[in-house]
Amino acid sequence: MVSIYKIFEFFHKYKIKSFCTGFLLYSFIPATAYNPPISPYRFCHQFFFDSSDITPCYFSFLPDVLTGPFLFYKSWPFIIIFFTTILLVILIMMRKSLNFARYRFKLEGIINKRTEELLLQKEKVDELLSNMLPKDTADQLKLTGKARTQKYNMVSILFSDIEGFTRIAEQMNPEVLVDELDKFFFRVDTLVEEFNIEKIKTIGDAYMAAGGIPDSNRTNPVDVVLAAIRIMQYMKQLKKENEYFWDLRIGIHTGPVIAGVVGQKRFSYDIWGDSVNIASRMESSGEAGKINISGSTYDYVKDFFICDYRGKMPVKYKGNIDMYFIRGFRPEFSIDMNRQEPNERFFLNLQLLRLKDIEEVFLKRMEEELPAALYFHNYKYCVDLLTQSELLFGSEKMSEEDRLLVKTAALLDCMSYLKGYTKRSVYTNQLTRELLPKYHYRDKQIEEIARLISMPLLPPLAKSLPEKVLSDARLSFLGKNNFADSVNSMYKEMKLFGQISSKTELIQNLSGFLKSFQFYTLTAQKLAEISSIQQVETLKQMNEKPDQSPTKI
Repeated sequence: MVSIYKIFEFFHKYKIKSFCTGFLLYSFIPATAYNPPISPYRFCHQFFFDSSDITPCYFSFLPDVLTGPFLFYKSWPFIIIFFTTILLVILIMMRKSLNFARYRFKLEGIINKRTEELLLQKEKVDELLSNMLPKDTADQLKLTGKARTQKYNMVSILFSDIEGFTRIAEQMNPEVLVDELDKFFFRVDTLVEEFNIEKIKTIGDAYMAAGGIPDSNRTNPVDVVLAAIRIMQYMKQLKKENEYFWDLRIGIHTGPVIAGVVGQKRFSYDIWGDSVNIASRMESSGEAGKINISGSTYDYVKDFFICDYRGKMPVKYKGNIDMYFIRGFRPEFSIDMNRQEPNERFFLNLQLLRLKDIEEVFLKRMEEELPAALYFHNYKYCVDLLTQSELLFGSEKMSEEDRLLVKTAALLDCMSYLKGYTKRSVYTNQLTRELLPKYHYRDKQIEEIARLISMPLLPPLAKSLPEKVLSDARLSFLGKNNFADSVNSMYKEMKLFGQISSKTELIQNLSGFLKSFQFYTLTAQKLAEISSIQQVETLKQMNEKPDQSPTKI
């Protein structure tokens, strides 16, 4: 066996497949001077052995399956298998991803469906609660799980009862009786809702409702009597169609009550107090086809309705109580001789009564919410504006309609400053469009009020009497002794809200305006304490003082 010298040096190890005798198979030979191409085919080369003989040997280089890297990775079978494997892996991953996406989509669909079902059920529950309870009470119950009781000083309670219902129930088919009662109560529900009256409950043939809850108001005695008249008219219409139809008794009393929710599983909105008992006695002490009211209710409605005094009637556990039968509307408020239908003047006077509720609510809100930076258009300004308007109403002999429009416009004008200066016009329009319909203002009235509020202040361009009265009420500070204080407050306010650059600019504007200014109404001219010329002199003196500018907000 001959030894092999170093002949070749390769980057990889190779085994030699030899056809020469004595050549060592699978021997690893590093090269010294020759670098043959790596190939899988056979070739012949001369090797130099120790004996210096030149021995040809046919051999081929093959990859070392044991220690060297494979060469078959360049072969087509390997490439096909490799890429096929990668493709299969990708397909498997894509399929898993697709299956996951399908599962997620299916799961999202189930969740969305369940969410929609829950929302639908929630809407049904909310609607059911709103039908059972007042909205504010239902909201409290949903948020906290309970509703607080509340005392009301002035609530009008209505009780109605079908006369001889026990005898009627014995003679009528039960299904027909229940069907007729359902139709009757459905119509009564519609009528009481129309007049902002809260249905309390029905017990058999008895129906109970109350006005002035959950929102307190001054009009609830008139609203409840008006609803009672409508109910009686409906019953009379049914009796014309069927002379054997039922006769109805209605009793009304006005007084303090406590209202709240009772029950844990079945909620019920109810009212308690002595007033409820008296209202029930008014119904039982009445007559079929008539509306019987107590003396306290009469005191609130006597200016709207004609009432027949019955005298002091005995009431169980209550002694003698003044009672009245409602005959109809007063002549000045009725459109017919029967006095069973109200005219426009009736509803106008009712709106003037509601205006007192609006004024109370608005003033309370302004006192609590007006920004502290409003040095001029503050709570005092609002009170002065309303007072001045009322002074001009009487002296200028304005109609009741115009009084309603001007005073409502003055209130909304003050309310608009709750949002400062920048959002004032938008907020005014929002208040006018959303709030006034709740107080039964008609569309024509709402449009006129919006127009009055949008009227420019400086210079005023008033033409109609309502415009002139509102303008004079707004600018009444121009004729006051405290004019200088008002100007300073106005400057501080306008400076803070970026409406003016300097006090000199404001004084110049007011001076130019006052030189030709005169109040529109004779009453406002007489109420002015200082003339416009004197106020111009006051402004000149103020202009000489140093300007202490407030910080802009």
